[in-house]
Amino acid sequence: MKFLRLIRITNLVMIAGMQLALRYGLILPILQHHRLKPVLSDFRFALVVISTVLLAASGYIINDYFDIRIDRINKPDKVLVGRHIRRRTALFWHVLLTFIGIMMGLFIAYVARKEVYALMYIAVPIILWYYSTTFKRHIVIGNLVISFLTGIVVLLVVSVEFAMLSKVYGVAVLQTEACKVAWFWTTGFAIFAFLTNFIREIIKDAEDIKGDKAVGCKTLPIALGIDLTKVFVLVLEGLSVLAMWMLYFFVDDFRVIPYVLPYLVVALTIPHLFLIVKLIVAKKSQDYRLISQVNKLIILMGVLFILFVGQMF
Repeated sequence: MKFLRLIRITNLVMIAGMQLALRYGLILPILQHHRLKPVLSDFRFALVVISTVLLAASGYIINDYFDIRIDRINKPDKVLVGRHIRRRTALFWHVLLTFIGIMMGLFIAYVARKEVYALMYIAVPIILWYYSTTFKRHIVIGNLVISFLTGIVVLLVVSVEFAMLSKVYGVAVLQTEACKVAWFWTTGFAIFAFLTNFIREIIKDAEDIKGDKAVGCKTLPIALGIDLTKVFVLVLEGLSVLAMWMLYFFVDDFRVIPYVLPYLVVALTIPHLFLIVKLIVAKKSQDYRLISQVNKLIILMGVLFILFVGQMF
């Protein structure tokens, strides 16, 4: 149970669910609609998902490994590494999960004939290590790194799918309408994932300001202060809601999604507005923890929205 908490099992399930929803709920219906038979097998796609989850889990572990001092201040009752799990054990699991994740990633790179995948699977653990030791201690950089990697998790699904298709059908498949449509929708979800996670990372920094300040971190709430950080997040939230409704009114394909209007109102707009109100009045660490949970709900609703989009095809 403590190990599952260490690797953030809920977050890992969400990551896996997002990749599964993208492939089976969106990309495969698009391919079927355009009469293209998928080349990537379920087994090899499972390796993509598992490798992603393993590298994410190893990232969570190494983050807790280096965050012991911060966590003892911010959440002393929830500290795992150094109290319930030995530091040496945590480091062992980090190395093991990283190794298995990289090996799976290299296999995917080999079968897809994409050297860039090999570089990515090697680079991600290095980036996560430096995030835990360096990037997260500097203003915005750590937030952007994690948000960027979240967007990559989304784009990886469509990238691997069409890399395998191009092996069989040739590079001409990359110019087909199926490829353009798949990339259009997946890129939209990647931007959504990037922005919502960027907001959540800043909110978490506001929640953890006491511990971060004690160890010399220069996060956005520490550098700008809570009030200016709130304004920054409120602007991002406003842009998110505005962009969502601009898509609805100005992109014809968006309006033909089944049940799109009630979903946008109930599942996405209302949680965004609730988050905005709670952020304005937030004062304590517990307030920001609630806001972070609301943001996670918005991310979940965005993932489920993938299945509604897939109904168009």
